[in-house]
Amino acid sequence: MTEPASGDVPRYCVIGAGAAGLAALQVLTAQGFAVECFERGENVGGQWHQTYDSLHLISSRNVSGFLKFPMPSDLPVYPSRAQMCAYITSFADRFGLRRHIRFGSEVTSVTPEGPQGRDGWWVGTSDGLRRRFDGVLVANGHFWDPHLPKDAADFAGRSLHSSQYRGPADIVGQRVLVVGAGNSGCDLAVDMVNARLDVSISIRQGRVFQPKAFFGRSRSEIAWLARLPPRIQERVMRVLVHIVAGPPEAYPGLPLPLTRNLNDQPPVLNTLLLYWIQHGRIEVVPAIDRIEEQTVRFTDGTARDFDTILWATGYRITLPFLDSTLLRWADGVPLRVAGMTVPVGLQRLYFIGLADPRGPQLPVFGQQTRLVARLLRLTERNGLPVDAFHRQVPETRMEVVRGEWMSQMKATTRLVDRLEKQLGG
Repeated sequence: MTEPASGDVPRYCVIGAGAAGLAALQVLTAQGFAVECFERGENVGGQWHQTYDSLHLISSRNVSGFLKFPMPSDLPVYPSRAQMCAYITSFADRFGLRRHIRFGSEVTSVTPEGPQGRDGWWVGTSDGLRRRFDGVLVANGHFWDPHLPKDAADFAGRSLHSSQYRGPADIVGQRVLVVGAGNSGCDLAVDMVNARLDVSISIRQGRVFQPKAFFGRSRSEIAWLARLPPRIQERVMRVLVHIVAGPPEAYPGLPLPLTRNLNDQPPVLNTLLLYWIQHGRIEVVPAIDRIEEQTVRFTDGTARDFDTILWATGYRITLPFLDSTLLRWADGVPLRVAGMTVPVGLQRLYFIGLADPRGPQLPVFGQQTRLVARLLRLTERNGLPVDAFHRQVPETRMEVVRGEWMSQMKATTRLVDRLEKQLGG
């Protein structure tokens, strides 16, 4: 069913009803935008319903909630997966977001009308709908298309990506190898230890493992630390981490990090891994060289047999509904400006949630959408083309794919302030 272009009232589309999509939906509807959200599943919350049972939030409850919707004070400091699902569901219900969501409707195509989407986008769905929108906010998440190395196909035992793992019942045998030492890899290794399994973890590159709390308080709630300039804050944090965890040499097998600067590496907040390494319950092994049946050979020449391998090797950024040639890419990620919301070279298309800023994630989704809402107003009232906006972004690296989110956001906000004043937005 094809619907004609909208009339006088601009209509916008949000793709996905996970945490990012819900945040976008709440901000836009609260500001009076006409919005429709498409969700391929039958519930809100997305990946939070599908990840492993032992998952807990890394950042603390008090700073990790949606904008204007704090987490209940009776939750633990670091809520569990189940508690996060309940909280996200309550957010959707509190603001009546379900009535804007078309469940069981997967977006299959997003095609531009006019050069680079200048005149809007046509959205097609799995249930036969084809409708034109004045803008599209992509919030389909980036933790659903597993990245598996080629070696995974060579293993003859039980082989699972972290996205397929729910709990120890998914494991076959006693000998388990976890590949990857990011936050998920550390969680899975600790989960295996608690199930009394024989655990090894393959760490290709050294990194600094950081505690979630200092002095009994969540690191994100230490006010004096947050007030320090970023460079000084990193140095103080580095000292605190060293005091709490000590050097990598204190933990048998851990490779040395390429840098000890915390801002130059992805944050891994887990000291339970270190605890169990020192107790001899987790063995650290190097990168995999090759796999022969159930024998894994490592780069240091050693080999071990395993019954199960858990691959905590991350995800690919996948946009199956969008022609990838419309975007500019770097390292498998679309290049964006404006707090990582505006894809370089396109108009009236925005990304919400496709960012990895340090710290809480849910507040970021709302902040990104508030910025996008201002851009939508500028476009509606003044016809400001986004390519003109690209040219005016001051000192903001388009190549940013992970860090510097806050500096991007501040630079863009200053620009929007100026444009609104000039154009009367």
